[in-house]
Amino acid sequence: MDLYRKKSNWKWYLAIAGLVIVVVSAIYTNKVASQIAEQEAKRAEQWASAVAEVTKSLEDTACADLNLEFISSIIIDNEDIPVIITNDLGTIISHKNLNEAKALDTAYLERQKAIMAATNDTIIIDTRYYKNYVFYKNSRLYTILTYFPVFQLLLIGGFLLVGYIGFSAARKAEQNQVWVGMAKETAHQLGTPISGLVAWIEYLKADAEGDESKLEVVKELEKDVSRLSLVAERFSKIGAIPELKEMNIVRNLHKNATYMQTRAPKRVSINAPSPHELNLSVKINPSLFDWVMENLIRNALDALEGKGEINISAFEDEDYIYVDVKDTGKGIPSNKHKTVFKPGYSTKKRGWGLGLSLTQRIIKNYHNGKIFVKESEIGKGTTFRIQLPKK
Repeated sequence: MDLYRKKSNWKWYLAIAGLVIVVVSAIYTNKVASQIAEQEAKRAEQWASAVAEVTKSLEDTACADLNLEFISSIIIDNEDIPVIITNDLGTIISHKNLNEAKALDTAYLERQKAIMAATNDTIIIDTRYYKNYVFYKNSRLYTILTYFPVFQLLLIGGFLLVGYIGFSAARKAEQNQVWVGMAKETAHQLGTPISGLVAWIEYLKADAEGDESKLEVVKELEKDVSRLSLVAERFSKIGAIPELKEMNIVRNLHKNATYMQTRAPKRVSINAPSPHELNLSVKINPSLFDWVMENLIRNALDALEGKGEINISAFEDEDYIYVDVKDTGKGIPSNKHKTVFKPGYSTKKRGWGLGLSLTQRIIKNYHNGKIFVKESEIGKGTTFRIQLPKK
């Protein structure tokens, strides 16, 4: 459980680090953009003043000594700040640094004038004979800078997402290799002592001939060894493509319920449909599917804590066979419905937290199905649902 709490914390730390980078960048960018806006406002005022001075010089011969070349350079040098000049009636008489093709449309110019009036203060050119108004908006550089934090947020977010997906995929592939390797090694290690036990059982059978009490012990030993052989067989199939057989799944449900009932506490009742009453045919690997049911029932037994019911039901629709395992146990919090299938997650003091992870792997990878928490209520119980395709 601590493993997944640390994993969740790591995600938050990464997100916070990315957010801090974006916030700091946004503050700095906003500061730079504000400085550019101030400089552009001054440049626009200078440009308007230059236009006014040129206009006055043309109207008044007393201004003949005015340095028109310098003032004209101010007007010409404005290549980035869009401006519109109107007369005192609001009619557009000139414009600069706008899209030339679109500027042929009067409606476009009026829209641009409205935008300029809304974003920046209008500059007034007051001459002896008339009054003009200069509207302007900030340059493209300023606009790019204002949107830069958003672009940076998307860039960092995309980088973190791709990195996380790549890291998760690599880690999952590594976990799969470790999982398969450990399963096959376990099956291999179990094979030798199981073979030895089988030989010793045969010896004990011969030695206990005629002694019913000893033969009863030998029979129980045979059951346990048979069980060990089944466990070894299951582990050996992990990582391989299992053989699926068409069969009545209700028969497996009833068999597993009966088997687990004899090993359950006396105050626990395990109920399953009878194969004589219901026939649901689907392709499964009996050995692996039995493992799934045992894990689900054992998980339900732990949740019951010695008292309650486990009800197993099955039904079908046009495309799928469904199996529900419902208990009356302590329930699972809603934020843990997916986490319970993660390797290593467990609320118990004992165990490795691999049962439900193994169950999901068998259903998803080997039966092309799904398993999920259908519903759960704290203090009232949980229902796990298995969904198996008919085709």
